[in-house]
Amino acid sequence: MCGIIGYIGNRDIIPILIEGLKRLEYRGYDSAGIAVLEKGRISLRRAEGKIALLEKLIKQKPVSGSAGLGHTRWATHGRPSEENAHPHRDCTGTIVIVHNGIVENYLELKEKLKKKGHRFRSETDTEIIAHLIEEQYCSGAAFRRTNSLEQAVRRALKEIRGSYALGIISSKEPGRIIAARSGSPLIIGLGKGENFIASDVPAILAHTRRIIYLNDGEFAVLTREGVDITKADGRKIIGKELDGRITAVAWKAGAAEKEGYRHFMLKEIHEQPRAIEDTIRGRISPDKAEVHLEELDLSTQKIKSIDRIIITACGTSWHAGLIGEYMLEDLVRIPVEVENAAEFRYRNPIIEKNTLVIAISQSGETADTLGAIREVREKNGTVVSICNVVGSTISRESDAVIYTHAGPEIGVASTKAFTTQLTVLYLLAIYMGKIRGFIRDAQARELIAELLKVPGIVKRMLGEEGKIIKLAEKFRKKTNFLYLGRGEGFPVALEGALKLKEVSYIHAEGYPAAEMKHGPIALIDKNMPAVVLALKGRRYDKILSNIEEIKARGGEVIALASEGDKELKKKADEVLYVPRTCVQLSPVLAVIPLQLLAYYIAVKRGCNPDQPRHLAKSVTVE
Repeated sequence: MCGIIGYIGNRDIIPILIEGLKRLEYRGYDSAGIAVLEKGRISLRRAEGKIALLEKLIKQKPVSGSAGLGHTRWATHGRPSEENAHPHRDCTGTIVIVHNGIVENYLELKEKLKKKGHRFRSETDTEIIAHLIEEQYCSGAAFRRTNSLEQAVRRALKEIRGSYALGIISSKEPGRIIAARSGSPLIIGLGKGENFIASDVPAILAHTRRIIYLNDGEFAVLTREGVDITKADGRKIIGKELDGRITAVAWKAGAAEKEGYRHFMLKEIHEQPRAIEDTIRGRISPDKAEVHLEELDLSTQKIKSIDRIIITACGTSWHAGLIGEYMLEDLVRIPVEVENAAEFRYRNPIIEKNTLVIAISQSGETADTLGAIREVREKNGTVVSICNVVGSTISRESDAVIYTHAGPEIGVASTKAFTTQLTVLYLLAIYMGKIRGFIRDAQARELIAELLKVPGIVKRMLGEEGKIIKLAEKFRKKTNFLYLGRGEGFPVALEGALKLKEVSYIHAEGYPAAEMKHGPIALIDKNMPAVVLALKGRRYDKILSNIEEIKARGGEVIALASEGDKELKKKADEVLYVPRTCVQLSPVLAVIPLQLLAYYIAVKRGCNPDQPRHLAKSVTVE
């Protein structure tokens, strides 16, 4: 959701904070601000709207220093405004904080603080935290007073229910930044004579690749010289244990740049051949017909004993899970259920000894998916996560993790994360299928050979986007779309509809094509185009019947057809051809034109596909 950047060192802080905030824009925000320690006091600059407005304000009212905090806010409590923008301060103006998360008991705390004479400047829950720290640090009965900012923060946080990632500074202790995390992600960046905090890696990637991911309940004190981290139980992390927590991020700084593309979304769509290659690399031996997933860390006996798989995820990752269900049931012959993490975590799910739970998350910080994992772990279940971010919370709290190697995904609408998740699920299905004896070497060799063709095929498809640009121009004024598919095509239809909704603000619904007669057919007319996944396969004749039904009611059809299918060209108004591959990999190819269609319609409607309204990249709060 919101973005945090903090710096303490010897350099001018303004370029570091502003550039860090810009690299966090993809998370979604409606206001931005900075707090800078200068000449014994803290200066705030905040603006509603885009970071460009904050930059303009800083030019009008310059500020400088070598320690401070920055924040992009996505409104939860209180409307978007300058007053509600972060950073927030206490009554004295000596304590300033930035916060991601939600204080669930803020109304109760606010009333309590008001009775003690505290005056509030905003409608936010965050400001409460600054006042709670002030109450411990600056005032109160003698037995409660402390002259240590660190101790004041610790005491204040004991009163809070909810989630937080916090950065805190005080003009009384200008040589340090306090950081704390519970429920919302926060990282520490280690430099030479300087250190950083951030909510995500891209914010500080240009300055350091040495990262420590804070765990829930952990507390950090940053100075120019170093970082002290204390665990939830109060024990300080030192020596080899601290060194072992340092992650070296492999992403290049340029990976978070547009590199000549108009938008990150388009760049990331075009990065898919490379991302899929990177996800495959080192994990297959084509000559031996083997898949290597050492990181899975499950014994052969454990894999053979599994009798049920649950996949849990949210959004696009949930759609990947639905496709994974087809892959795993087909190749591994184990019953698979796919659960929306937000629903799964609040049920009382039955997790048995031989149940395997697969959690999927691009960021590794999705709050509902993390909650689902914790529910499973409490029931002594086994969790394998599929994740893109090394060291993220979900990867740390799972029994094992298989990383996608998509690189940083900045665009809010997920593209390369989706196709690399499908790639991992495909590899996992082959791996488990071989161990369980349902896939012989000959079939494994064929499946691997098909996978190795995919990056080249995707690259060729991306070189033929002219047709899609013309379609976008033709359909950009439509206000409703219906996406239909059968079998593996149904989750692809869901994903295509989601992409269009996210970036173009056109209402779109994905449906199983067989369900059309159970309601959606009532919506068909000349003003509601239907995007139909009609690839060759055992359901092909059925999908042709669906197209006939749409055409009979005056509907317009955009069909995704297998390369060389001339029959479909006679029935559909527009046809986008998809190269042939095995049925399990067809979703990876079929989603490419749907991603491009959503992108170009959005651009032609004047929308910014990188920053869709009301959306955030990582949903780290409920």
